[in-house]
Amino acid sequence: MSKLIVYTDLDGSLLDSTTYSYKAASPALSALREHGIPLVLVSSKTRAEMEPLRQRLGHRDPFIVENGGAVFVPHGLFDFPLERMRTRSPYQVIELGLPYYMLRDVLKQIEDAIETPLQGFGDLSVDAIMQATGLPRADAILAKQREYDEPYLLQGPQTLIEEVCRQIVTRGLRWTKGGRLFHLMGENDKGAAASVLLRCYQRQQRLNGETDRIETVGIGDSINDAPLLAMVDHPILVQKPDGSYDPDIHLAGMIRAPGIGPAGWNKAVLDILAQVT
Repeated sequence: MSKLIVYTDLDGSLLDSTTYSYKAASPALSALREHGIPLVLVSSKTRAEMEPLRQRLGHRDPFIVENGGAVFVPHGLFDFPLERMRTRSPYQVIELGLPYYMLRDVLKQIEDAIETPLQGFGDLSVDAIMQATGLPRADAILAKQREYDEPYLLQGPQTLIEEVCRQIVTRGLRWTKGGRLFHLMGENDKGAAASVLLRCYQRQQRLNGETDRIETVGIGDSINDAPLLAMVDHPILVQKPDGSYDPDIHLAGMIRAPGIGPAGWNKAVLDILAQVT
């Protein structure tokens, strides 16, 4: 078995976009565990949202939260101190994003500059988040526990959307769009966080005296996954619920998974494993 790391988006990829179930991906998940291949969860979700999912999955590998805002590494995974790390039991945390309170302040600055209300998660009630996202109440409560990324609602003409994006960029920050929401964040993204983690795995490999090249797989379905897909060796795009692929993602060598969400995820991962055995 070649050295592999699999990075995956969650909603619409490993998880069904409506039911949030990963049942259709169970065979591939079992195969990854059998071969000892790390599965790194990479999401716009918060740590609070991802921890219950990790428990259900029996997940013991690192995970990346809030569009690359931070990398959470279980204690003892690497035999060296991590750069820019702080300890938050039971993890070592590499923080790449801005603190949430700073993002909230910037959103209000932009709101004042364009003289148009902008509703971030910090402004929304749990009921409003449930309505905007389709999340059940328990998950919507966890989704409000932001640390590095502020989702916000933006409706209106294209000129308004473009102006908000321009205001974000002129402040040296970034934005992305995932599913139903826009996201305001610092100079981080899913790809940058995945690269930081890859370097950790490569360093550990050198310490172990291993010389095999690590190959990376990345799986996503939306434009906010583009930075992740761009940095891996094997980018995989899964189908949207209507059977289409995100039209804004174009990468050389990209694999279009033959299936929607976790069904396509399952088929693509099993195909990759078959190629490298």
